Amino acid sequence: MSNDPMNLTGNGKDFEYAVYDGTVGPQVIDIRSLYAQTGMFTFDPGFTSTASCESKITFIDGDKGELLYRGYPIEQLAEQSDYMEVCYLLLFGELPNAAEKEQFTTRITYHTMLHEQLFRLVHGFRRDAHPMAIMVGVVGALSAFYHDSTDITDEHQRMVASIRLIAKIPTIAAMAYKYSIGQPFVYPKNDMTYAGNFLNMMFSVPAEDYVVSPTLENAMDLIFMLHADHEQNASTSTVRLAGSSGANPFACIAAGIACLWGPAHGGANEACLKMLGEIGTVDRIPEFIEKAKDKSDPFRLMGFGHRVYKNHDPRAQVLRKAAHAVLQELGVSDPLFDVAMELERIALEDEYFIAKKLYPNVDFYSGIILKAMGFPVEMFTVLFALARTSGWISQWKEMIEDPKQKIGRPRQLYTGTPMRDFVPLDERGE
Repeated sequence: MSNDPMNLTGNGKDFEYAVYDGTVGPQVIDIRSLYAQTGMFTFDPGFTSTASCESKITFIDGDKGELLYRGYPIEQLAEQSDYMEVCYLLLFGELPNAAEKEQFTTRITYHTMLHEQLFRLVHGFRRDAHPMAIMVGVVGALSAFYHDSTDITDEHQRMVASIRLIAKIPTIAAMAYKYSIGQPFVYPKNDMTYAGNFLNMMFSVPAEDYVVSPTLENAMDLIFMLHADHEQNASTSTVRLAGSSGANPFACIAAGIACLWGPAHGGANEACLKMLGEIGTVDRIPEFIEKAKDKSDPFRLMGFGHRVYKNHDPRAQVLRKAAHAVLQELGVSDPLFDVAMELERIALEDEYFIAKKLYPNVDFYSGIILKAMGFPVEMFTVLFALARTSGWISQWKEMIEDPKQKIGRPRQLYTGTPMRDFVPLDERGE
């Protein structure tokens, strides 16, 4: 929908740019003709004031603390849905009926196996390789094994690739973990749920049966659901940028995993656990809160507040209940969890936290849950990538099917040396 245009005056000329409304959220100014009309670019490091695309998948209102998947509040989905249903919603735009959900879940389930030669590929990594390195390598290599789903112009192949990626990512993640600890790989089972199957592949061993706890299975499913998509963040933008060149979907998701690997993006829950370990015991919490309040002290409270959510993180409110249920069921005795629970209590009551809106975020609770369940910290970002694959592939698919899509080509503000003449080596002096 078009509104009154935005006018720009410069160099004695007037320019007019259309203004559009989204379904919700701020208006956008269409500056696609800016360079052609003015000979100038905009300067926006990090693209924080630039809409890079049009999307119908996810919407965040950071001021209100809202996260919507295809219009549905994350709280409602977490309460009444599951990860498989959310995957369907992200991919197709609507919730499935019972028959559609069963068909989709079955299709995912029967694609969880990996080509056997991929196991040999994993064995080519050093034993101490980081699981994210294995994830980047193996996901990128999928394009070498599944040639029948790399033609991005074929709608059927796009969907087959989407199903394969969502289905095989848990198997690859569990395989990376098993390899790192020297245990045999565990094959997927078709009679288990998506989250339950992943837990079984992670923690079962051939020597004895492994029973998946419903509480842990539910918490795992929630973590997957809450991390499935989050608008145009760094890794999602990376997937879209890679895809804009026409790269195959497996390469695009591998690019997203590589971006997520950065500690500023996917490592926040690990950073939160490190902070809890640094505090050590409950009696030291006041000392560290004072350090956090001191602007001259570099110490930061990790796991509180959020760059996007200026109020509460809606995902954290959902995961809080699951975190307490997991800790209660497992009965793990660890000073770290005592510190976490006391910090949570203080954050929800202390005037400093409330005034600064430093509420526990999703990384705070996911880190606690994953540690309690027995996941090593180097697997945390792997799990993030696993969950986010459904969002990445939905965003990639939307971009490929957008007739306005073109290859990404950001501009720059060049501040280097202007043109100069080459000086021969013997004339350059000492």
